[in-house]
Amino acid sequence: MKDLAYLNKFFYKYRWRLIPGVMFVIISNIFGVLPAQVIRVAFDLVTENIGAYQLFAGFNRQSMIYDIFGSSLMLFGALVLVLALLRGLFLFFMRQTIILMSRHIEYDLKNEIYNHYQLLSLAFYRRHNTGDLMNRVTEDVSRVRMYLGPGIMYTINTVVLFILVIYAMLTVNIRLAIFSVLPLPILAGIIYYVNNIINYRSEQIQERLSGLSSFVQENISGIRVIKSYVREGFVRKNFAAESENYKTHSMALARVQAMFYPIMLLLVGLSNVITMYVGGVEVMKGNITSGNIAEFIVYLNMLTFPVISLGWVTSLIQRAAASQKRINEFLQQEPEIMSADGVVHTIKGALEFNNVSFTYPDTGIQALKNVSFKVDPGQMVAIIGRTGSGKSTIANLVMRMYDTTDGEITADNIPLKQFNLEGYRSQIGFVPQEVFLFSDTIANNIAFSADVLDLPVVEQAAKDAAVYNNIIELEHGFTTLIGERGVTLSGGQKQRVSIARAIFKHPQILIFDDCLSAVDTRTEEEILNNLGRVMQGKTSIIISHRISTIKNADKILVMDKGQIVEHGNHEYLMQLKGTYFDLYEKQLLEEEQDA
Repeated sequence: MKDLAYLNKFFYKYRWRLIPGVMFVIISNIFGVLPAQVIRVAFDLVTENIGAYQLFAGFNRQSMIYDIFGSSLMLFGALVLVLALLRGLFLFFMRQTIILMSRHIEYDLKNEIYNHYQLLSLAFYRRHNTGDLMNRVTEDVSRVRMYLGPGIMYTINTVVLFILVIYAMLTVNIRLAIFSVLPLPILAGIIYYVNNIINYRSEQIQERLSGLSSFVQENISGIRVIKSYVREGFVRKNFAAESENYKTHSMALARVQAMFYPIMLLLVGLSNVITMYVGGVEVMKGNITSGNIAEFIVYLNMLTFPVISLGWVTSLIQRAAASQKRINEFLQQEPEIMSADGVVHTIKGALEFNNVSFTYPDTGIQALKNVSFKVDPGQMVAIIGRTGSGKSTIANLVMRMYDTTDGEITADNIPLKQFNLEGYRSQIGFVPQEVFLFSDTIANNIAFSADVLDLPVVEQAAKDAAVYNNIIELEHGFTTLIGERGVTLSGGQKQRVSIARAIFKHPQILIFDDCLSAVDTRTEEEILNNLGRVMQGKTSIIISHRISTIKNADKILVMDKGQIVEHGNHEYLMQLKGTYFDLYEKQLLEEEQDA
């Protein structure tokens, strides 16, 4: 239960739902136990009145005894019915308090997990797959809710009912009570043993379910690639294998539970047999009446469902503990990037890297080695280099998606670690290399950084990104719904919508991470011209592998193997006839061959 102890704070928060719920459980069970005593009195009354009725055979009083006898039975029947109705009413109140409490806690827990996800750094998402993260906030939370609602409700109900019933049995006849409940300790031992197996197999099932969810999510996201390579059959076989693995573990658990319930019913039935035998002996001795045997049979039948539910509840608790353990693993993870509290600084756009080195924590690859450069406000700085030279790493460090391994990055001469993270990032426009658009309208995707949609500003951002004409040609224009990950748009359109989203912010620093690769040269030139006007007096960092994109930049950084090997403007670097010159010559030759 140590993993489930995390939920205690929610019990305290909703204590005014839990406490009345417990009271309703106790009251409902009192009304549940009383009918057994009414039945005992009625049973004894029947026995006594049959004798009296036979005694007055042939007398006028016999009919009067018959009438009294019938009226008494009707009264007892009505009393049992009233007690059942009262019990049902309080059972309703019990569910309305405890089950509703579990729904409130489920809501709070999902929000807490999701909010924590938002705080965790980019490195966390590189280490975990999306399907597993989704499974913990949906399937795992649902299992925990089953413990919070039905699990707790039936546990309290079982405990209270056991106490009331056992107490009632002992007050009637101690010897009969002991013999009647004799099989229950054996049942407890079986439950303890079986639930260890259930706990272990439940954890395995959850792990396989996470794997299955990840597999489905990944293949649905990559359906275009799967169809392009005609790999549907291969994917189906892999899915069948994953499903078979999950089914195997689920069947193993089902087999344990299939044996569990019949054994419990057998032991409860054995208790009934013992009650009738020992009770008959006690009646012959004159210690109890035949009505007491009927009362005991009712008590044991009342214990049947709690005993069965005990195994089910224990299974629920074990599965909830396994799920909460997985949830706790994430909730206990601290974000690598910590935000500084305090006033949000308005940045002007000056950036400086001082001997910055960076190694990716999850792979151990050193991406940057002693990188130093300075960017003045209003400058357009370009970064070029071969694949894997560290260009995108610089963009991630400027955005403070990661912290440097060595060295320091400053903005306006203030170390990035001293900035309020949200305030700092809100002043940066970032267009990633891998475009991501949300399943929403084009207008809402462009205005993603704003709480209120300002359509004229959205339209101007689309014009600056050279995508306005493409959008208005669509049937619904800016209200066109984009499919998942922007699947309804072409690659170039998606990139330009992503650029419009960054321009819409009017950022102090704008970063283009090789995001113009899918647009033609003329559109690229239009975007860069618009960018020069929009970002007047603000800082732009353009990462590209095409020299045509960056040759007009104020400063060009040439990177190779995580280091800056050359820097200067286009003319200066061409005169050096070094790495930049070689890249230019190769790209010029490729363009001539393509022409």
